[in-house]
Amino acid sequence: MSLELLLIVAFGGALLSYLFGKICPQIRDPFAVISSVALAVMMAFLYGKTMESPFYFGFLGLPLILRTNMLAWFFAMAISILGALSVIFSWDYVKDRERTDFYYLMLLLANASMLGIVFAGDFVSFFVFWEIMSWSTFLLISYNRGRALGAGMKYIIMSIVGSVSMLIGMLSLYAIYGTLHIATLSKLVPSASSGYLLFLFILFGIAFAIKNALMPLHTWLPDAYAESPTSFNGVLSGMLTRMGMYGFLLIIYVIVGAARALNLGPGIFKFNYILAWLGAITIVVSTFIALLQNDAKQLLGWSAIGQGGYMILGIAFGTSLGLAGGIFHTLNHAVYIVLLFMSVGAVQYRTGGQRDLDSLGGLIKRMPVSFIGALLGISGLIGIPLTNGFVSKWLIYKTLILEGHPFLAFAALIGTWGCILYCYKFVHHIFLGQLPEKYKMVARAPFSMQLPMIILSLVILLFGILPGIPLKVINTIGTSFGFQSLNVTTWGIASETGTLNTINIFAAVVAACVIVWLIFKAGPKAVPVAQEDTYAAGAAIPKDRYHYTVDFYNPLYRMISPYFKDFIGGFCIKLAGWTQNVCHGIRQMYTGYIGHYVMYIVLFLALLIFVQLKWSLW
Repeated sequence: MSLELLLIVAFGGALLSYLFGKICPQIRDPFAVISSVALAVMMAFLYGKTMESPFYFGFLGLPLILRTNMLAWFFAMAISILGALSVIFSWDYVKDRERTDFYYLMLLLANASMLGIVFAGDFVSFFVFWEIMSWSTFLLISYNRGRALGAGMKYIIMSIVGSVSMLIGMLSLYAIYGTLHIATLSKLVPSASSGYLLFLFILFGIAFAIKNALMPLHTWLPDAYAESPTSFNGVLSGMLTRMGMYGFLLIIYVIVGAARALNLGPGIFKFNYILAWLGAITIVVSTFIALLQNDAKQLLGWSAIGQGGYMILGIAFGTSLGLAGGIFHTLNHAVYIVLLFMSVGAVQYRTGGQRDLDSLGGLIKRMPVSFIGALLGISGLIGIPLTNGFVSKWLIYKTLILEGHPFLAFAALIGTWGCILYCYKFVHHIFLGQLPEKYKMVARAPFSMQLPMIILSLVILLFGILPGIPLKVINTIGTSFGFQSLNVTTWGIASETGTLNTINIFAAVVAACVIVWLIFKAGPKAVPVAQEDTYAAGAAIPKDRYHYTVDFYNPLYRMISPYFKDFIGGFCIKLAGWTQNVCHGIRQMYTGYIGHYVMYIVLFLALLIFVQLKWSLW
């Protein structure tokens, strides 16, 4: 199976979905689902294959190349599966909205462009697919208009900055080596000077850090997640944002190579140490800002920023264990964050768009599948044993301890503590506590929304109990980078410094659950009370807000909110204001009167004469 055929199916599916929507809308939705599922099935047949071939000659004298290896396949498989689940979830979510044809076109186009990025064998193809991804994402973020337009503009401006930075790096590579072929560059670039390698890391690092929302280049993400359609959040949060992680792996371990990248810079100022500390800062700051959020999507957005910090911590140290942890956490986060956004989307769908945590509650009986999805999603996010997030975080923590970085390990631990707090708030405020009267008749989510949530919930448990399934693929990626092979088993990883064996954890958890169930069974039965008969610290709960946890974190908010403001976002807003004022001043020059333009020309010529006279005197 050729890579050209895969991309034809991906991009062709996007275009045909749009055309079918114009001709016969009843065909559009099933066709979008079938084409995306077929793409995931086709992708599975590429497992273990390595190939490279040009698909177009003569683009400015450069061939455009497609290639696949285990790293590309790993990301492509995640993109195609999560993309297919997001399309299925969208079936009912967007069916009554305007511009549905446009929505499916952009959604499938974003998925197709991500596949193009991971299969690109040269930087020209990489850049073209990167731009298609960025602009289709901008249009989807802006889909709801209103505030979404501002979020979309913030995203695309940041993306343009990253694209320009990447383009400068590409031009530099071509000027020096005369090629943009990735395989060729991976042989030539490692011999470059340390200064030039640092120059490349900065340029490409800006582009990939923006996409991965690494602080301080994260400011686009919270608003983009909050204002874009929740059905698209699965693609945006799952893999699109993590294209930054793919970029970091590409530039660090494929183009430059571990041997040079991990020894670039003196002492504590080494490139990878600085990258690791940026990851740690991202974890701590974003975690506590997430605690301050009452909007479910804003909370998940800030959480996603923090989890990106864990991925960076994993890959920054260049060990087999750390690399496996970072790559595995990228996959794990994609699974549970998509599941969490789908749970929020299902609640929004049935409650008329409600996502204010303090206005919900008690939906566990009305929407049990959404609750189970949210519960397993936050379990993976926290890293509770027998979920996928536990395994990848265990690998990252062990790497930090073995490499002798207790402060970084403590920063990661703080992130987990904060994660427990906001995850408790998230699941309790939506599903537990008392059910508001206005949601008494809320129905379950449609089957098209429940099915993806059930599949992702099972994946969280599967990769938590049998982590060896994805870790064997990840181990192959690590060995292709030149790292020592890990002793991966179906149940975990065995090593001289400790063994992860999830079967023992599974047995212990089952035994503990049985004991807890027996204790509760032996206790007295619960006595139901009226909704209004609920108090917090002796005060009645406000009407229609039946949680005892409403404003529960207020004392903590008062202590930390002055220190956890989004200063970078505020600076960007001020910078935008200054730019607007400057542009407004320049615009005043264009009066429409020819006499003014003649005067400008005369003044400009006078300035040139003055500079020439001064220059001749020097």
